[in-house]
Formats: sequence, C-alpha cells, structure tokens
Amino acid sequence: MYTLVAVIIILLILIGLASLYSVFKAKIQFIITGLDAGFSIPDVLLLWNVAQICELDQPNSLFFSLSSLTKCMTQITNQAQSEGNEKSPKLQNLLTKLFDYRTKIQNESDDKKGLNSTHSLEKGQKLRIILPGKGVFVSEIVNNASQIIISVPKQNNLIPISAEDWVGKVISVYLWRKGDARYVFDTSVLQHGLFLGKSSLYLKHSSNLVRTQKRKSVRAKCEIYANLYIIKNKNVDFDSVETQNGYRCLLEDISESGALIRIGGKGVQNVIIKLQFNIQNKLIIMGGVIRTVDFNEQENQSLLHFECTHIDPVMRNEVLSFVYNMLPESEKEVLEAISQTEVDFNEDDTAETETENTSELPDKKDSETPETASDEGEEFIPPLMDEEVPSFQ
Repeated sequence: MYTLVAVIIILLILIGLASLYSVFKAKIQFIITGLDAGFSIPDVLLLWNVAQICELDQPNSLFFSLSSLTKCMTQITNQAQSEGNEKSPKLQNLLTKLFDYRTKIQNESDDKKGLNSTHSLEKGQKLRIILPGKGVFVSEIVNNASQIIISVPKQNNLIPISAEDWVGKVISVYLWRKGDARYVFDTSVLQHGLFLGKSSLYLKHSSNLVRTQKRKSVRAKCEIYANLYIIKNKNVDFDSVETQNGYRCLLEDISESGALIRIGGKGVQNVIIKLQFNIQNKLIIMGGVIRTVDFNEQENQSLLHFECTHIDPVMRNEVLSFVYNMLPESEKEVLEAISQTEVDFNEDDTAETETENTSELPDKKDSETPETASDEGEEFIPPLMDEEVPSFQ
C-alpha cells in the first residue's frame, strides 16, 4: 500500500517537473544558449526580456540572426535613452559584448559565403581587370562553364586593345561579390572568339581566389610637416581652421584613414587629436585618435599611429590624389581596381542599408572619454617648437 502511494507521488512530481519544463522550455534553452555564447546570467535575463518586448517568434534567433540581434540592440538603446541612462557603464559593457558578438556572427556568416573557385562566379558579375603596364579595364562575365567567358575589356567605354591582343596575357581580376566581399585572382587569357554574336575572351579558371576586406586604405610614404593639436573638448569642430601653432610634428606616411606621425618626446595612445598641414599648397585638416605609440627612448622620439575619423570630403580627395600620385605605377593600377570594386560594394551596401536600419545603434567609440585621454597626452607629448630642428632619422 505504502509502496503504491510512493510510486504515485513520484509520478506526480515527475509530471509536475515535466509540465514546468514544458512551460519554461524556451526560456531554459535561451539561458543555456546565452551562457554558451559568453554572456552572464544577468545579461541573458535582460536579453530574454528584450526578446519578449521585440516579439521574436524564436527568441534563440537573437544569438544567430543578425536582423534579430540588431532589432534587440536597437530596443535596448532606445529604452536606455528614454530612461536617461544610455551612458551607464553597465549598459556600455553589455553593448560592447553585443557588438563583439555581432562581429563574430558576421565573420562566421562571411566565411560560409566565401568562394573557393571561379567556377562559382555568376553571369553578369562585374570585373575590374589589370593588364600590367596598360592600366585597369572594365568587363563582365557573359558565361561561365569550362572556361570563364567575358566581354572584351574597356577603358572609358572604349576598346583600346583588340580581343586578339589579349590572348596569352596574364591578368589580375578584381571583383566585388554582392553580400560577401572583394576577391582577386590571377589568370591567363586562353583565346578569343564570338559568344552569342559578340567578341569575347576566354579565361582559365582559378582555385586561388584571395578574399579581401570590403574597404582598403592605401598609404604613401611622405615627409610633411604638420601642426598637432590635442583635443580637450569632445564637441570640438574638427573642420575649423586653427590659427595658433600646435605641436610641431612630421608625417612619415599618410592615407585618407590615418597617418604615421613622428614627434619629439613620449606619446600616449587613445589621445584625441587634430592635424593641420598642407598638401600641394592646399590645407588639410584631419581629426581622430592615436591608436598606438612606438617610443624610442634613446632618441626621445615617438611614432604615433593615427586613425582619422573626421575629414572633409574635399580634403579627403586631396589626400587620395596625393597618395595616388606617390605610388609606383603597378600599385596605382591595383588602387584603381580596388577603387572601382569599391563602387560595386557601395551600391550593394546602400541597398542593404535601406533594408536594415542600424542608425540608432551607438558606436563603441562614443564610450571613450577624450577629455581624460587628452589630459594624459598633454603631459607626455612635449611640443617641437617651430625654431627647433628635430633630429628625425
């Protein structure tokens, strides 16, 4: 009798536990997935509440879907702004984790999209072709089978080199694959002929595609003296012209996205600065952050690795023009090909932006405290006065 009662009680307990698990199954799985992803229990519980507010059909999708993650991040920032605590360390720490996790998901997604062979390229794919010594040409794939068939490459909508003159040439091909990344591969032109009544080239397939980043900045060596200003006010107008002398420095290489700066004394990283200098008698102003510092104690000089985050579009073009003109001819061709595939990327990127609005997500850089960094930097970056002759090596 007692045994039967005990069995019944155990069965009731098991049924109760099964019912509870059934009710909280989704939440339990969400918590387990969140912990596996590296989030703390408080973070996971907060994300669960956000997933419920966002009415995600599958809350777990927050951990593998970019759109779901973006939607939840936007909800978190909107709620924080409405409550006036968007700058709280707790929130910034959570957003940092979410940004890092989003980058991880993006990279994993990109890796799955990667091409291994030119056999996967599709008809209509735009190509930018470098023929060494002749410049960059535009073409597209008209068919892809045992060989890649492309239209006869053009420059400025003209065909300066006839189809038969391409045969036997070794070329470099650049392309932007929609939703993926930029690729480059080398191949040779096997023959020319007619395809669907149009003159075409037949290229050899390649299994050696190099996958590159979406954007690439090219640096050029230089010796340009500049004035460096340490920024204390985070609301500084980076476009305004400074009339007072700043710290004397020398730019040793430059691109539109940064520079290598040599100064006297010991520099410090994470300092917000503004550079003002001339390129071919045209004023250039760049604002940004010193990311890393290489200090030479013997010479008492520092090399500052500067990342530019603020530059007027016109000035940016002046910098690009200078960089381009300083490059050897072979590198100019590569830069031109990359710039043209950048146009293809921007067209794709614009279309994606229209479907996925992330404008309300804060930038991790917003959480920096430039006033503190600037104060520290001013103590460690002594000025090189105009009358001084720095011993640059």
